[in-house]
Amino acid sequence: MDETVRRLTPEEQRAWRSFLRLHDRLRGRLSRLLQAESHVSASDFAVLAELADAPEGRRRILDLARALEWEKSRVSHHVARMVSRGLVVRDECPEDGRGAFVVITDAGRAMIEAAAPRHAEAVRELFIDHVTPAELRTLARISERLMERLDEDAS
Repeated sequence: MDETVRRLTPEEQRAWRSFLRLHDRLRGRLSRLLQAESHVSASDFAVLAELADAPEGRRRILDLARALEWEKSRVSHHVARMVSRGLVVRDECPEDGRGAFVVITDAGRAMIEAAAPRHAEAVRELFIDHVTPAELRTLARISERLMERLDEDAS
């Protein structure tokens, strides 16, 4: 084994594993809640939220994949399923014959608008209500700093 590998200290490992467990548990709970109460999968919600926030409700498939941290093939397959349910449409890009846009439909917009209030309420119940405002600001700063670093590494 390479001796230059910096192993995690017990404290670092505890923090990392706790963070992962928290992330997985929150995503799982939110996913089950969305499915049970709003009849929307977490993946559908993620795609629809990205599109609802985008200008004209459209994003290039590759940009959507980057925003969601999904493989392009996963986005393509998922979008195809959403197209069959009328939540989005694919719109070919006239400037780039290989590129395509994903566009939210009225049905997709109605779905995200119906699910969003309960999603926000659940985020508050599961997360926001259990941290202080100062902790929330600290978490936001940490998250933003790490996201900037990850964005630098992606290019």
